[in-house]
Amino acid sequence: MNAPRERLQSRHWFGKTMAGLVLGYALAVALSGVIALLTPGGLGGEGKIQFNMWMIPPLWATVLGFVFLFRDGRRAWSWLGLATVAAFGLLWALKAWLG
Repeated sequence: MNAPRERLQSRHWFGKTMAGLVLGYALAVALSGVIALLTPGGLGGEGKIQFNMWMIPPLWATVLGFVFLFRDGRRAWSWLGLATVAAFGLLWALKAWLG
């Protein structure tokens, strides 16, 4: 029979918070770059650099807010690490494809 699932506890908050701060920031930077490449004008453009810079805090805050839904810090680090690597991989592939 399956073991009962562990309930969410506040004792894992430090690991989750650090994952959200470190990997959440990296994920927000990568997603901002992906958004910049997929919108008209590419990475540059009039006012686009400023817009992309201001996209990072809301993305980062969203990740930081949702990081507490993970059961523990290890899972937060694992999933956010995987998402960050995937986002930077997508950014690299888009830059290579779009020139």
